[in-house]
Amino acid sequence: MSSFYSRVRDELVGGGGDPTAATPSDNTFSEDKVPLSTSILGVGVIVALLAWLGSNNIWTLVFVIGLIISVFLHEVGHFVTARRTGMKVTQFYMGFGPRLLAWRRGEVEYGLRAFPIGAFVRIIGMNNLDETDPADEARTYRSKSFPKRLLVITAGSLMHLVIALVLFSGVYSIAGRYGETGRVEVAQSPYVGSAAEAAGVRAGDIIVSFDGVALRTSGDFVGAVRAKQPGDQVQVVVDRSGQTLVLTATLTAFPGTQDTPQARAFFGVAGWSRDYVQVGVVESLGRAVQDVVSTAAGSVRGVFTVLNPINLADNLTSEVADPLTRPSTVVGASQIGGDIGREDGWKGVLILLAAVNVFVGVFNMLPLLPFDGGHAAVAIYERARSTRTRRYQADIRKLAPMATAVVVLLVMLLVAGLYLDITQPLG
Repeated sequence: MSSFYSRVRDELVGGGGDPTAATPSDNTFSEDKVPLSTSILGVGVIVALLAWLGSNNIWTLVFVIGLIISVFLHEVGHFVTARRTGMKVTQFYMGFGPRLLAWRRGEVEYGLRAFPIGAFVRIIGMNNLDETDPADEARTYRSKSFPKRLLVITAGSLMHLVIALVLFSGVYSIAGRYGETGRVEVAQSPYVGSAAEAAGVRAGDIIVSFDGVALRTSGDFVGAVRAKQPGDQVQVVVDRSGQTLVLTATLTAFPGTQDTPQARAFFGVAGWSRDYVQVGVVESLGRAVQDVVSTAAGSVRGVFTVLNPINLADNLTSEVADPLTRPSTVVGASQIGGDIGREDGWKGVLILLAAVNVFVGVFNMLPLLPFDGGHAAVAIYERARSTRTRRYQADIRKLAPMATAVVVLLVMLLVAGLYLDITQPLG
């Protein structure tokens, strides 16, 4: 048990991978070879799962594949910056658990593992617990300067922000940015028996003005209707396929409020003024930067909301969990991705992927091990404790119990989110 705990501990504080794995001079791997049948079965199960997702909703599959690519690029960020700064990388794996596929190129072992719940890059000498060959000490993470260590450990989260920036700006420049169009469109056929139906309003009409009030947003439309009283006669100017029509309507009372002092005017259609608005390349990049920043700020608030134990207990015990504060997993996110894909197609899915990447990037920078932010915090602490003549190195053993506790809490949060995703689907 002690050896098992020691290995798990070292993996948690070392960034994943097998801390005992050396790079052999031949083409052998750090673990015993997996039988070919096991590899085929494992890969087949993963492929079958993806095919099943696609058979139910192709957009769910697109979203999940996007998440996988994002995870891969996260590790690419660590991998490339580590190699460019002179660090030795021995492993690059997608997934965790038993090895399914593996191959070696140079000194790096690449492969696929059984559980597709993440990925890892193994950099030697992440801390004082990571024993390395003395000949490789100059290539360890711990031996490098503070700027290099900080760059490598934050590169994964930075990659998520870059992904989000590319997705946001790409969608905005090609399909437009979702926002106010400056016109109010009748979203669907008028309410049966309503003033709008009697006046001849149709789905797809553009409401130009309501009783002399020019309309640019759906809020303008709601306000103009609320300013009237039941029984008022109004003129409604609409644009129907380029033809301007002036319609006359007599407003009724809002359903359910007839003959009451609280009766409000009711027209009988829903006006919608938001859609994808085309923007230029330069503007799309600027808007993308704004949205990455605002999404990151919202993600910070969201992280503390989701991690709040009181909020978690409330969502687990309530009959209807709050979709804005409840924890969720990739199951819930993929459900939302599928629904958004049905409504908005590829552009909606990519925007959701961008937002998820921002959240993951922010979440991963929590200053706690085993998050990248925890490693960054250790590097900053070591820098603060170091002097010109003596370099301080933290005893990571003291932080291992906290890292273990964080992982336990994450597992509990994952279980809670999965339970809510299954019992109260978001999609």
